[in-house]
Amino acid sequence: MKDISKATIDRLPLYLRALRMSQDEGLDVISSEELGRRLEITPEQIRKDLASFGQFGKKGVGYYVNELKHSISNILGLDNHWNIAIIGIGHLGSALANYHNFISLGFNLVALFDHDSSIVGKTVNHVKVTDIDVLEQTIKDLNIHIGIITVPGQFAQEVANRLVKSKIKGIWNFAPIRMKVPDDMHIVNEDLSIGLSCLSYHITRKPR
Repeated sequence: MKDISKATIDRLPLYLRALRMSQDEGLDVISSEELGRRLEITPEQIRKDLASFGQFGKKGVGYYVNELKHSISNILGLDNHWNIAIIGIGHLGSALANYHNFISLGFNLVALFDHDSSIVGKTVNHVKVTDIDVLEQTIKDLNIHIGIITVPGQFAQEVANRLVKSKIKGIWNFAPIRMKVPDDMHIVNEDLSIGLSCLSYHITRKPR
């Protein structure tokens, strides 16, 4: 497959969400113009993005909502039903564990890990918190594909190293550090402090 730009890939979930909302509204067909209006993206950009993955829709008609929704889900790999685990069940980890859209997106939350004895053994969203001492074996036993790191920064690299050693497929990192992982390890960093700082920058300079 030819290289696809990150910007194009980042827009696919937006298209998928808009299609799901359109389906909930009872729409069977949607044009690139209408999809673009809902997302504030030009119809030309939408058509160009989708053309990177094949031919979709019918000229003069538009896109069949259900068909395109399934196609984009397939492109994103959401039909693989990835098993995920959260490491660090503090406030952020608990909030993510209670995120109900994981299931609708095709992700299965199968494990939670922590080292705090006051947290281990508790249940969050029907999943029992397991001691991080058995992280590697649990990943193997439950066939976990994605690890979500929400531990404090000073412990995050060690957790990442253990996930890599366990041959996990991907890491979603919420710790405020840049991880050192092998080049073939897929990792997405979500630094909340950077996001808030950038927001502060923009609103500080907004004309009064």
